[in-house]
Amino acid sequence: MRRTIAGHASDEGDEQINLTPMLDVVFIMLIFFIVTATFVKEVGLDVNQPEDDKPKTVDPNKRSILVRITNRDRIVIAQRDVDWRSVRANIERLHAENPEAPVVIHPHPHSQTRTMIHVMDSAHLAGVLNVSLAADP
Repeated sequence: MRRTIAGHASDEGDEQINLTPMLDVVFIMLIFFIVTATFVKEVGLDVNQPEDDKPKTVDPNKRSILVRITNRDRIVIAQRDVDWRSVRANIERLHAENPEAPVVIHPHPHSQTRTMIHVMDSAHLAGVLNVSLAADP
């Protein structure tokens, strides 16, 4: 069964797609993008990198601030239960005693994620930059 286009029977070899106009458009677009890209000046800030690019190592003799979260979402800092509203104050106090100490959060696998996020936010609000999570092996 043959299909007809505009009333004419089509032969299999007669119809071809002319790609020349499409290639012309592609080349014109390419030239347009090249020309406009060279004249665009990006606005930004010059950043002065620090002289010492070595990563700071944490002294193993300095103790970390360990925050445990139990399976019932109780927060334990320095072997004592802490109310969720006073987490930031406790971390600030321990961080003031040892400014280089990182905060290590050790959540129980069955604890809620929102408790862990609250402790992380409290540590960041307390000014601690080095906060990490610990997991059971």
